[in-house]
Amino acid sequence: MKITRNVILDLLPLYLDGEAHPDTQALVDQYLETDLELAEMAKQSTEMDQPDRIPLPISKEDQMEAYKQAQKLILQRTLIWGSIIAFAILSMLGLALLAFNMLVSVP
Repeated sequence: MKITRNVILDLLPLYLDGEAHPDTQALVDQYLETDLELAEMAKQSTEMDQPDRIPLPISKEDQMEAYKQAQKLILQRTLIWGSIIAFAILSMLGLALLAFNMLVSVP
């Protein structure tokens, strides 16, 4: 079975905390020898003493999915605020017309 980067990323917090089984530590050590970028991130994480805040690389597909979700949320927020503002303006206009009609109809 081939060990992928995603498997190592899952194991990395345990590895950095020193809670991983020795076999797992050896597996991660062996992988980090081949992936210098991930080894550097792990080293920086241990230097920061915050292993649960490992900066994870994001694939282009994940970036695009996050962008699409953000765009959808921005559109929803815009529509909601637009509806609220339109309702407020129409309500004030209705009240103004009601007050005007009351003033005009008074003999």
